[in-house]
Parts: sequence; C-alpha cells; structure tokens
Amino acid sequence: MNTYAACPISNKRIDERVARLNGLFTFLLITLFIFTQLWYIPAFLAFDFLMRSADLSKYSPMGFVSRSIVKLMSTKKKLVNAGPKTFAARIGLIVSSAIFIFSLISLNITALALATILALFSFLETAFGYCVACKVYPHLTRIFRRANINL
Repeated sequence: MNTYAACPISNKRIDERVARLNGLFTFLLITLFIFTQLWYIPAFLAFDFLMRSADLSKYSPMGFVSRSIVKLMSTKKKLVNAGPKTFAARIGLIVSSAIFIFSLISLNITALALATILALFSFLETAFGYCVACKVYPHLTRIFRRANINL
C-alpha cells in the first residue's frame, strides 16, 4: 500500500473560493507589474505570500479581501486541504521575491519572465483550480528524498 501523498497534506482546511480569489488578485497585480514594472508590486506580493505560507493568513491583505468577498457571496463553502495551497504560497513567495530583487537590480527581462510565469500559474489556479505547485511537489520530494532532505 502506498502511504506517500503527492501533495503536502495537513489537517487544516481552507475554502477553495478564497484561494481562487487570491489567485485572481495575484494575476491582476502581477499583470499590472508586467505593464508598469513598479517594484513595489512584487514586494507586496512577496509580503502577502509570506503571510499565507507562514500560516498567518489572517494578516494577508489579499486573503482579507478574498474572505470578505466570499462572505458576501451566497454560495456553499468548498473546503480543500490547505497543505497544497501553503506549498504553492511558498513557491509564490520565492518567485515574487526573485521578481522584486531582479527589478531592483535592473534585470528587467528576467523579472518579466518570472512575472509571466507567475501570471500564468495564478491564472490557471483562478480559472481552472489547477495548482501547478501541487503537480511539481511529487517530483521535488523524489529528488529531496534521494538526498535525505525533508520538504
């Protein structure tokens, strides 16, 4: 029997509608960055991803807005495992931090390439509920398991 999970599993559950709205706000902000190249957009995204990846989502500005919008909607909650979303937020933190740093040191093409990838991934989450980080996770765990490193 295979007891290995493909995505990080946790006991915590989150509303998928909130996660998808977070994806929409990420998509809109990173698209704005692509057109304006304002360095503080990826800085804000990095802060927001940090709050969500450190299990401090109550301090996430986008999370607050998303939860507020969801409360106004009269649809049923759709609870999903928070583990994959936390892992995706950690990837978002790394990517948005890299975009911020590359913007500051004027490596604009690199920053724009990473921003385009983040825009694509956040669009996939928003439109289709497709979590790219969850698909990458099993491959990373195989690599790290061979090196005796736990994720």
